[in-house]
Amino acid sequence: MSEQLPGVLDGAVPPQLNSHLFGHEEAEAFLSRFYRSGRSHHAILIEGPEGIGKATLAFRFANHVLSHPDPATAPEELADPDPQSPVSRQIASGASHNLLHLTRPVDEKTGKVKTAITVDEVRRAGHFFSQTSGTGNWRIVIIDPADDLNRNAANAILKILEEPPKRSLFLVLSHAPGKLLPTIRSRCLPLKLAPLGREDLTLALSALGLAPDGGRTAEEVLNAAGGSVAQALKLMNYGGTEIISAFDEMLRASGPAARRAMHRLSDVLSAKDNDVIFGFFLDHLRDHLMERARHAALSGDLMAADRASRLSSEIGERIGISQAYNLDRKQTILSLLEDIAR
Repeated sequence: MSEQLPGVLDGAVPPQLNSHLFGHEEAEAFLSRFYRSGRSHHAILIEGPEGIGKATLAFRFANHVLSHPDPATAPEELADPDPQSPVSRQIASGASHNLLHLTRPVDEKTGKVKTAITVDEVRRAGHFFSQTSGTGNWRIVIIDPADDLNRNAANAILKILEEPPKRSLFLVLSHAPGKLLPTIRSRCLPLKLAPLGREDLTLALSALGLAPDGGRTAEEVLNAAGGSVAQALKLMNYGGTEIISAFDEMLRASGPAARRAMHRLSDVLSAKDNDVIFGFFLDHLRDHLMERARHAALSGDLMAADRASRLSSEIGERIGISQAYNLDRKQTILSLLEDIAR
């Protein structure tokens, strides 16, 4: 087995190597028609939940454009990329002179993926365009995802989008487009992808050799994944199913038993190099609180709805403060769990 690339989930295929896409036939048809029209927009915002195939679609479309640089003669459909073609091999190896993948870089000191796409990464785009100017080729930049751009990086991307180079194409991915700068959104053509249906999710997992094999566990994974391959991988390969069960057990318990359940859960989540499952749990926590807020509001308990909604919105800020001041992660998690229990 090849070494897992930084930032790629265990069991997943990096999008630049993935020749299969499930469940987004309409989006593929739209992109192929739009490209053939010769009036394609210089920036496309591909939006939708994490792990549903946005990056895979972006690389497929980039492969299509670079393989067929004349829109008028391009095929009517996006075909599965040929792994042996020169374009596919260059994209897979990161050696394409016409494609730049902007994502969170690896910190050379720690070996871990940084928490944001920095302005230094965006400067690579400026260098990329200057190096390829005059070639007449399409030049494609995939921003994966734009949600990870810090403020300076977002402003730097905006300047390029305002005056895009000729024959340039930006594929801007976003899990939460509402959080992007409005000026970035306004310069992009939106293309919204829906979560995968149950059948497509099962097919996608089967292609990875990870299809749930039936029974209660399979049902739990498919129900909890929310149409996301990434979520399914976290449930199956990172202990996400057990984390949700432990959280539910904590909610059902009371007194000393609830306290012990909190500590057991906090121990697991605060373990070293457990960032994936920690992030998974925070997302689950937000979803739980928003569902609690919705239920309370429908029941007429507006105070409880407000408390749950406020706590959900505070999670990111509290975790951010904990990380900024290097506070003990376990104590931060315990504090959150105690507030939820109350």
